[in-house]
Amino acid sequence: MTDKPNLLVVSRVMTAPMQAALEADFTIQPLFEQEDPQAWLAEIGADIAYVLTDGHWGVRPEVMQHLPNVKMISCYGVGYDNIDAVTWNSRGAVVTHTPNVLNAEVANTAILLWLATSRRLVRDDRHVRDGKWPDGGAPLTRSVDDRKVGILGLGRIGLELARRIAVFSPEISYHTRTEKPDVPYRYYANLTEMARDVDVMFCITPGGKATHHLVNRDVLDALGPEGTLINVGRGPVVDEQEMVKALQDGRLGSAGLDVFEFEPQVPAALFAMDQVTLLPHVGSATVETRRAMGDLAVNNLKQFLANGTTISPVPECQP
Repeated sequence: MTDKPNLLVVSRVMTAPMQAALEADFTIQPLFEQEDPQAWLAEIGADIAYVLTDGHWGVRPEVMQHLPNVKMISCYGVGYDNIDAVTWNSRGAVVTHTPNVLNAEVANTAILLWLATSRRLVRDDRHVRDGKWPDGGAPLTRSVDDRKVGILGLGRIGLELARRIAVFSPEISYHTRTEKPDVPYRYYANLTEMARDVDVMFCITPGGKATHHLVNRDVLDALGPEGTLINVGRGPVVDEQEMVKALQDGRLGSAGLDVFEFEPQVPAALFAMDQVTLLPHVGSATVETRRAMGDLAVNNLKQFLANGTTISPVPECQP
């Protein structure tokens, strides 16, 4: 061991610049490079003071049980539903994440999915590539202009999305746990009622127990055979099995999905559906945004090491 505090890395996304910046102050202990991670953690876990993880891996119970002396956890990503922030906070540890720096890119991805799904981009691209154009044009698609849009989760990204889609002249509604009196959009306390009244519904809400399967069969049926579901939040927010059935039965018109309930596993039934657009959870996956996320994740660790404060603690750990 060195005099530098041990930093457990529970992620596969640490870039070379992140590693170089962290090595100056920490001894990096990569979990996924160990032949037997659990046995290794049982041996070294008590010496770990810091953790770098991401929204997918988080700090799951089988890892958490070996970390009695952690002071701070830095999550590379805005979602942290795989980190028990309440318990960590009760143990005196601070959890941080990387909000704001990815708002614009995730909002852009939501719009990309909406456009691609409504205009059947993948289907029509395949029509051209398969040499079918000389035999006739592709079927007509639907415009995104002047639509009734519902946003499930009007947080930082939801607000950014609402701002960016203004060019399409939408009528915007939203559903959150509590009404936001300072926004100019229509509030629905009941999600099913909002789904019934809109043409497209964007899911941009955090994951976790409170939102698990929030978009259920009733909501999907309310959205209806002409409705479009776009999900760039968390996969488990949508009852995936019911969504697939609704698409198969024509009870739901179309879907644009960047996240899935059991990712990276995606229901095979979706692959042949022309009315569905699929992305591999790349909402923030641009060079610029991932660099900004990495910088914030690193700077949270460095600042805490220097003076015990952080830049972007999760709500459960804010003073």
